[in-house]
Amino acid sequence: MFQQGTVYVIGDSKTSSNNPIMQQYKAFFVGLVIDRETDKIIEADCSTTIDLTSRFVQSILVGKSILDVEQLIWEIEQRYFGSSQKALMVACKNAYIKYLQIK
Repeated sequence: MFQQGTVYVIGDSKTSSNNPIMQQYKAFFVGLVIDRETDKIIEADCSTTIDLTSRFVQSILVGKSILDVEQLIWEIEQRYFGSSQKALMVACKNAYIKYLQIK
């Protein structure tokens, strides 16, 4: 399904305790499939309670470079106004750090 040169990285964070994501998963996760040659995010998913949220997050992340994490954060700030906005930003930064460690 995924090419040999791809890696899977998980970023995690916490969100407010009254958030349904925290009640269901106890944390917020973003999973990224990244092409190691280009550093582009090939596929993305996150722990959400609404499928539309996951698809919207995918539209923000897929096709972008994980190395341009500040641009990803900026786009999340400008476009994603769900209650887990900060958790998504922290999870992306966490995935970025993990990716740098394996790169």
